[in-house]
Amino acid sequence: MNEKTIITIGKTLFWLSFGLGNICLFGYIFTKSNSFIEGGLLLLGWGFYINLIAVLILIVYGIFDKSKLNVCLKSAGIMLLNIPFAMIYIVIGMSVITI
Repeated sequence: MNEKTIITIGKTLFWLSFGLGNICLFGYIFTKSNSFIEGGLLLLGWGFYINLIAVLILIVYGIFDKSKLNVCLKSAGIMLLNIPFAMIYIVIGMSVITI
């Protein structure tokens, strides 16, 4: 894999998780449909595992190919940027649900 592909993997998974999280949060806020709550909870569960597996694969790949380790860590870091957003969305979602 070249460096551009590795970075693209991280960016793609970041934007996919971020976009789906936005759809679930704002979909519920605007429609009050419980389907968005269920979707958001599924996204948290499956998104966690998918992103965790991707980060582990990137790190293992970087360990075996030392020349790509720095790029793999950057890509994993991009994906890990979703964690603070997920925490904020959980707090917002919980406060909106109780209202």
